[in-house]
Amino acid sequence: MTTIAFIGLGNMGIGMASNLAKAGHEVRALDLSKDAIGRAVAAGCTAAKNAKDAVESADVVVTMLPAGAHVKMVYGGEDGVFNYAKAGALMIDCSTIDVASAREVIASAEHKGFAMIDAPVSGGVGGAAAGTLTFMCGGTNEAYSRAQEVLNIMGKNVFHAGDAGNGQVAKICNNMLLGIHMIGTCEAFNLAEKLGLDAQTFYDISSTASGQNWSMTSYCPAPGPVESAPSNRDYEAGFSAAMMLKDLRLAQDAATSARAATPLGTQSEAMYSLMEAAGKDGLDFSGIMKLLNGSL
Repeated sequence: MTTIAFIGLGNMGIGMASNLAKAGHEVRALDLSKDAIGRAVAAGCTAAKNAKDAVESADVVVTMLPAGAHVKMVYGGEDGVFNYAKAGALMIDCSTIDVASAREVIASAEHKGFAMIDAPVSGGVGGAAAGTLTFMCGGTNEAYSRAQEVLNIMGKNVFHAGDAGNGQVAKICNNMLLGIHMIGTCEAFNLAEKLGLDAQTFYDISSTASGQNWSMTSYCPAPGPVESAPSNRDYEAGFSAAMMLKDLRLAQDAATSARAATPLGTQSEAMYSLMEAAGKDGLDFSGIMKLLNGSL
């Protein structure tokens, strides 16, 4: 049995921590929300009082936090993980944050003698609960090898993307592409409907033709064709527009730093910003369809 400190029990973290507990590990759960800690305890975790209580004597520390500033504080702050973790502990940050912050925190960990990887995830709340997430990892071969046992419990696809921070690179590039695909798919369904072609017929044709893509066949933004899609639940969020916008902004910040041209990524960020401005970013990211068809 491995002792694991899990810090950050949001919509994703709670499912991930629960699966580690179900696998027989001792999971010390920490979050600012008492309700979140209560759910974790109900799933078999142990409540931690603070960072020291969570990470002292823990073999592995897993974090799932909102942004780079939180990751820096949780690890390197006055009461941070680095001050209390035992020698040789492995640290896995599953947050989606900016590349520079990921590399900075991992460099600090290594300077202090800890092994650490960045391991952002894809797969949404459903994937976190089911243990079917995809992890994109950056860090040394040794740290990645040590992390695999834990990551394989929480996900079904675990990839080593290279050096520290490359997990974040893979995540933001993938989600920029996903956002572009979703907007294009919405535009196509919207145009088809306005020209008199119903969604099911267009889906039947395009899903077997060159326009086929994941946003169409697994997450169709038009109600009807894909029963499990959020579009059939009034766009109840599986992966919210707010989360997509966060990733698109990270991608644009990275593109500016790297002097990379991403005109479609830039336009996608602008469109999801309109959902935020309208107060509708709590909808699923496929809800961009409502912006395009005027029903937002």
